Amino acid sequence: MGFSIALIVFSGLLMLLVLMHKGKGGGLSDMFGGGMQSSVGGSSVAERNLDRITVVIGLLWFACIVVLALLMKTNS
Repeated sequence: MGFSIALIVFSGLLMLLVLMHKGKGGGLSDMFGGGMQSSVGGSSVAERNLDRITVVIGLLWFACIVVLALLMKTNS
């Protein structure tokens, strides 16, 4: 039960974090005006921290999926 709740929380956080990223151009981000912004050439500290947090939450989300799959396999 706890891993199911954690999966829901991590899924919501992952969606929010991905939506907070700035579009890099090319793809669907151009449709919503992401391609019109000027590229600075480097990423700021906030963007790098956002990238790191997104990767950590993504790994935790993946771990919850694996644990839930193993629990379902052992219960049946």
